[in-house]
Amino acid sequence: MAKRFEQTTGPSQRQQRVAELIRHALAEVLSRGDLQDDVLTRNVITIPEVRMSPDLKLATAYVMPLGGRDEEAVLKALEKNKKLLRQEVARRVNLKFAPDLRFRRDESFDEAARIDALLRSERVARDTVKPAADSPDDDSE
Repeated sequence: MAKRFEQTTGPSQRQQRVAELIRHALAEVLSRGDLQDDVLTRNVITIPEVRMSPDLKLATAYVMPLGGRDEEAVLKALEKNKKLLRQEVARRVNLKFAPDLRFRRDESFDEAARIDALLRSERVARDTVKPAADSPDDDSE
């Protein structure tokens, strides 16, 4: 009888390790200014996360320019320099195949701002205030 393995919902440890190596390589290339692109040298680009496909042949890098300025221009410049970035990643990370790179806008900052606004809302603040009837100063027994 064949054994069945449970399907995991998240990435494997190997996918996570390779993704982190690629994230560091991309960050190093972008921070050192190895690319001769005005848009990329003008902006400081944050790469909070890279996700790898299960076969390690596709890397999706989530990027955000510092301050959220020129997002579209930065994404277009990264797409334009994708080939050179792939070569630099292949040189820095020792893999059998250099993964194809995709660049996406990182939306985790927007989600964090939305949650922060919810936590600061009047409805949530009202729920965190203790009612006056439950104050420990009343010792009427």
